[in-house]
Amino acid sequence: MADERVHAYADDALGEHDAVALAALVRAGEVGPAELAAAAAARAERVDAALAPVAFAAYGRPPGADGSAKDAPLYGVPSFLKDNTDLRGMPTGQGSSAYRARPVRRSAGFAEQFLGTGLGVLGKTRLPEFGLNASTEFASARPVRNPWRTSHSPGASSGGAAALVASGVVPIAHANDGGGSIRIPAACCGLVGLKPTRGRVVPNAQGRRLPVDLVTDGVLTRSVRDTAAFFAAAERHYRNPALPPLGLVEGPGTGRLRIGLVVDSPVAPSDAATRSAVEATAARLEALGHEVTPAVMPFGEEFSRDFVLYWGYIAFLIATTGRLTVDPGFRASRLDGLTTGLRRLFHREFRRVPGVVRRLRRAEETYAAMFRTHDVVLSPVLAHVAPPIGYLSPNVAFDELIDRLTRYVAITPVNNVTGGPAIALPTGASADGLPIGVHLSAAHGEERVLLELAFALEADRPWRRIQD
Repeated sequence: MADERVHAYADDALGEHDAVALAALVRAGEVGPAELAAAAAARAERVDAALAPVAFAAYGRPPGADGSAKDAPLYGVPSFLKDNTDLRGMPTGQGSSAYRARPVRRSAGFAEQFLGTGLGVLGKTRLPEFGLNASTEFASARPVRNPWRTSHSPGASSGGAAALVASGVVPIAHANDGGGSIRIPAACCGLVGLKPTRGRVVPNAQGRRLPVDLVTDGVLTRSVRDTAAFFAAAERHYRNPALPPLGLVEGPGTGRLRIGLVVDSPVAPSDAATRSAVEATAARLEALGHEVTPAVMPFGEEFSRDFVLYWGYIAFLIATTGRLTVDPGFRASRLDGLTTGLRRLFHREFRRVPGVVRRLRRAEETYAAMFRTHDVVLSPVLAHVAPPIGYLSPNVAFDELIDRLTRYVAITPVNNVTGGPAIALPTGASADGLPIGVHLSAAHGEERVLLELAFALEADRPWRRIQD
């Protein structure tokens, strides 16, 4: 396939507006939800051949048929739900060939919260099998491609969502994050991706059954204000009383923050382009009046090994309980090479799992200690720029693939294990035009700090646009 930049922007009802602007147009009666949905459907069909981001299309549904709240802040804005989250009447395929997805009868709790913000759902986005990979690639199906360079990965596991938002099909789409799957595709595709504090949104049903709950839901957007607006709207539907209220964040904060700078993970050094993006962001933060000092990421090789084995434990559960928890027609023999390899890793090292769980649970205390001396920690999202399609394919030999994944996804799992919030922001680019994201982490419940800092960086230097 030719290496190209792909976008869907057109002179239609969506224009170049973000979600907040579109919702305002709907409230003013200047455009209707049906018109926006039709424009988004046309855009999705226009990019499908190049990007392959959609798992299931429901473009013919009338606005409101999915249950989106008409009185909510984002009503009328078209969007997509990731294909690992149940929405009544749509199938949930989990990116897997191990079973045939059928329409479900009940919506997941987060799907209801998502609709409660007013967003409309036009379909489901593609993800790698059960969200286990950091690239949206498959054993035999077409990969999802990066709109900035179609020869490269859009990240994962919310790669389909990232491709749709980055290419301009919709301004906002559902994503979730069990090892970096909001922040990784945000970094690869030039988007904003906030992984909230564990418990900030309706708990993910799958994660609650695990000894360490890794997964939380959110969105991918092109503007900080869309991310802020989504979480404010979601809080109207559900607010966790154990966390400080977030409310609507509308701009930069005024305080001087203590920011810790990490340029390399303990597992793998950053490539030159990534290091440059992080250091340039640190300089910008200093120029904005913040104090930036070197910091140490206290999660090294042992944490990385523990996380991989815990990932293997999840793959083992999927493979052995799939007929009960996924679909009666589930066949473990059809799982891809990564899922199968992780399952085998668990079988080899299952005796380590109790110790792994104990250490992962204790990691929350270590994480909290970082924020006794810092308000925010700045780091890379990933150790290197988005790789070409094939580099993280599930058809790569397992030992080689897991080594590549471990070095690439070097920092994001920390926030999944500990439950702390983090945001990916598109502040850099490689020499050949691929986006590079930086990662800001904060103490539990401090999403407001991250959003205010994100607003400041966006105002200081607006993100690049794919259509330029």
